[in-house]
Amino acid sequence: MGAYLLRRLLLVVPTLLGIILINFAVVQFAPGGPVEQMIAELRGEAGSAIGRISGESQGETGGPQRREGGGDENSRYRGARGLDPAVVAEIERAFGFDKPWHERLLATLSGYLRFDLGRSLFQDRPVGELILSKLPVSVSLGLWSTLIIYLVSIPLGIRKAVRDGSRFDVATSGLVLVGYAIPGFLFAILLVVLFAGGSFLQWFPLRGLLSPGMEDAPFAARALDYAWHMVLPTAALVISGFAGLTLLTKNAFMDEIHKQYVVTARAKGANERRVLYGHVFRNAMLIIIAGFPAAFISILFTGSLLIEIIFSLDGLGLLGFEAAIRRDYPIMFGTLYVFTLLGLVMRIVSDFTYTLVDPRIDFESRG
Repeated sequence: MGAYLLRRLLLVVPTLLGIILINFAVVQFAPGGPVEQMIAELRGEAGSAIGRISGESQGETGGPQRREGGGDENSRYRGARGLDPAVVAEIERAFGFDKPWHERLLATLSGYLRFDLGRSLFQDRPVGELILSKLPVSVSLGLWSTLIIYLVSIPLGIRKAVRDGSRFDVATSGLVLVGYAIPGFLFAILLVVLFAGGSFLQWFPLRGLLSPGMEDAPFAARALDYAWHMVLPTAALVISGFAGLTLLTKNAFMDEIHKQYVVTARAKGANERRVLYGHVFRNAMLIIIAGFPAAFISILFTGSLLIEIIFSLDGLGLLGFEAAIRRDYPIMFGTLYVFTLLGLVMRIVSDFTYTLVDPRIDFESRG
């Protein structure tokens, strides 16, 4: 297992490099970049904003910088018409777009090697600091939601497989189908309307992970307040995730139960519990474990994005979404880097879990 782990760790580097290169090529040359975003904001604001940028430019360079030829016609940004070329040049310099693309790429890669993700173009804060400040929210949502989904779905799926066709199976199938049909964000809106002061009850808070003033409270009080804030967003993610895993668990166990080795074990006199958990469980759980990294990552980012917006939770999903809207490239690449690295690590962890569930699996013996 050690040699296999080493190979997987070595593959992380070229995988990260390939993903960064592809996204850099797509994003950097796409229209509507951060320079265009800032120009659009300046054109929408009064002359004070333009004067502020121009003043910063003069303060740093000793005077306005004008391009050869002068005039707005020479600007390569359509939205820059009517702006002083020195202002446009200063915006390019501030965002690093006065350098060739290959220099920007090398600077990005060298920074990532040192885990220096750069600074946000619009928030003027280190990207690593922003990600660390948003990480607790997203990790809380992803961790608790994934844990509850697995704790509910696996026993429920096993029970449905054992009692296939019974009243219990039919009744729970109805609940599973309802959960499968309702999107998580729609259920979140329903929870807000019913229990967060929307139109009926106000049993749960709607913003943040802690109530105002609870930062300095005792640990027990903070833990209870944190759990109180997590009830509704976690429930919204669980309802959209448990249905698929329940059906996957049931189908995996149903497939294994009808195999020949199960018939043989029963013929030898093994009781049903030993057959189910001593033989079927290890084989049926492999496909479920294989989907754990993807489930965790999807809940951590794509699944929690709308939930973070609805419940006003300032997490990584919302940070990445706002960065994509504003073309804040350092944050976009930084969040992509973190999620990709986390996903690759989770894949390696899932391989270890394979061997824990079924020690007969040996990855080093392949090929």
